[in-house]
Order: sequence, then structure tokens, then C-alpha cells
Amino acid sequence: MKVPTIRPEAPEDAVAVAAVVAAAFASRAEARLVEAIRASIDYIPELSLVAELDGQVLGHVMISHASLDQGSRRRRVAMLSPLAVAPLHQRRGIGSTLVREAVSRADERGEPLIVLEGSPDYYGRLGFEPAARYGIEMPLPSWAAPEAAQIMRLASYDPELTGRVTYPPTFDELSEH
Repeated sequence: MKVPTIRPEAPEDAVAVAAVVAAAFASRAEARLVEAIRASIDYIPELSLVAELDGQVLGHVMISHASLDQGSRRRRVAMLSPLAVAPLHQRRGIGSTLVREAVSRADERGEPLIVLEGSPDYYGRLGFEPAARYGIEMPLPSWAAPEAAQIMRLASYDPELTGRVTYPPTFDELSEH
């Protein structure tokens, strides 16, 4: 199998990204989330990546900002969400490749950590760990196990980064948090 190219998302990718995200989640809500993140102050353009093969977008990942509330202090942290791969191209390593590249680029930017809500089995293989282990709480839907709240510590990780993650308002449509 040919290996897809991982590159920053370009404005002309928006329609293809929306189609991949909607197909991967079997819902337009996550595609609307991507659009809302792009339009928000939390968007980090260089951390919105696509996997492309033969001119076709097969996958997408995005890291944007969320807040870490530490009582009287609030800090911005990187948050990975969503990750999507077109259903016909899943289970070929595209999602893992996208996550690894996004993490690497976030690390190069000096982000101290990345938070996410997702499968501990999947993301654990990629180096994510339970957030609670590091004093970080995340609001989770009622159906999610506590281990779904995860973080990856990066080179500039600071153990003083503890508290509760607050999702930006762009996530309100998806949440039951």
C-alpha cells in the first residue's frame, strides 16, 4: 500500500475534511465541530492535519486549545479532537500516523501536554496515559470510562499543570458534559 502524505490542512480541503469526518463518525455533528473550531480563537492552523493519497483526503486530525482551570488560574492547553479516517481506509495506520505527526508538531511548538477524550486502548498504544494520574480531570459523557480522559506529556511538560479541563464553547453541541 502506498503511504499517505501528512500535511497541514489547506482552506481548499474543507469540503473533503467535512466528508471524511462525517463518514468516520456517521454524523454531521463532528464535521460541524471541525468548522466551529476553525472559526474560533482556539484554532491552531498548523496543528490541523490531513492524510492525503493521490490527491484524496483520507484522514484528518486537529489539535486546538482548551482551558485547564487551576482554581484562581486558567491555562491554555492543547487538546486533540477530533481524529477521523474515511471508513474504507481505517485500520491501515492512517489515524496513528496522523496522531503521531500532530503530537510531534505540538511538541515542536512547545506545548507542554495534550489532552483528549478517547479509547484508552487506541490512544494508550500511542503514548497517552490516564489524565487522573497527573492530577487532571476532564468532563466525560456518562457512557465513557474514567480512563477515556487522557494526556500525553511533551518535552516542556510541567508537573504543576493540574486541574480541570474546560472544553471551549465550540464543543457544546457534542457534549453532555
